[in-house]
Amino acid sequence: MKRAILIHPDPRLKKLCDPVADIGDDLRKLADDMLETMYDAPGIGLAAPQVGVLERLIVLDCVKGETEAPRPLVMFNPRVIASSDETNVYEEGCLSIPDQYADVERPREVEVEWLDRNGALQTETFGGLWATCVQHEIDHLDGKLFIDYLKPLKRQLITRKMVKLKKERARI
Repeated sequence: MKRAILIHPDPRLKKLCDPVADIGDDLRKLADDMLETMYDAPGIGLAAPQVGVLERLIVLDCVKGETEAPRPLVMFNPRVIASSDETNVYEEGCLSIPDQYADVERPREVEVEWLDRNGALQTETFGGLWATCVQHEIDHLDGKLFIDYLKPLKRQLITRKMVKLKKERARI
């Protein structure tokens, strides 16, 4: 089931999310809903607070090629346990900040630990777009948006655009 994506500014997007204590059917269903919502948007990542759930859950799939098989990942309680000193700059966007993009510098590689949908501990090193995406989504769980990396004036400009967008959508 597709879920509504919150648009910035929304106070829920700035909250610290609670760790997932027990991965039950309700949370697995939420993960499936989030993947459906993400693919439909279309996007490459989505965090639970973006659909109004303040729990530490993210989904992502950075496979872009038509010929490559999708690789949907569901991560409960993800955390970066190591990161490279080398950095990459990617133009980031966010489903909660539609049609706004900006360059963000992040570690080029990160090692991430998480629980999968069966509660098994997983660890993987991500590079390139995957590294950027997983860091972006984990930031959401800590109440941080990609625009928080920008200079105040640029951040305020984007926020004003989002306030205007929300007003326009409310009229429809």
